[in-house]
Amino acid sequence: MAAIAAPGDGLCLDFVNTRYWRGSAVPTDELTGFQPLHGWLKEKGGHEEKTLDAAGAWAAKAPAKAGELFGEAIALRETIHRLFAAAASEAALPVADFDALNATLAIAPARGRLASPDGGWEVCLPGVSVSALLAPVLWSAADLLLSRKDRRIRQCANEKCRFLFIDESKNGTRRWCDMSSCGNRAKAHRHLMKKKQG
Repeated sequence: MAAIAAPGDGLCLDFVNTRYWRGSAVPTDELTGFQPLHGWLKEKGGHEEKTLDAAGAWAAKAPAKAGELFGEAIALRETIHRLFAAAASEAALPVADFDALNATLAIAPARGRLASPDGGWEVCLPGVSVSALLAPVLWSAADLLLSRKDRRIRQCANEKCRFLFIDESKNGTRRWCDMSSCGNRAKAHRHLMKKKQG
């Protein structure tokens, strides 16, 4: 048995946003192989350190299999991205992606019981697999999809950025992933256009 921290609503979007500047000619990807994925999981994934250490040792012994697992993780990330990009635009969820997420959830470790009063799940991990390592991301995606009508899922209005986020602003009109970056760029661009027209 292993303990996994209860994922926040936004964990699945954090995972999706490891590929950024999606609207630009050359998006940037912070996950370029198993090791960066392993690092992301250590930082945000919710697993106990011993679970991730075991996964790292497995990957060192089986680099080809680790490469396959990484490919599956990226495919899952893009499935989740398409689902939430559709949700952000209030479009119908892509059926193939919904089915793919459900198929992965079906083989993911089940949230059996609470590991402690502080939050977290006690689960049985069957071994190193995408569904096991990304179980918190999968749970987060399922929970957020089910509550999407009550949550404001948005995609950054910067056409080059396209980050996905949950709008928790009071009036529900947040347009930018971050006001200090994309929001300020938009302001500066509008100011420049006004100067040119004036």
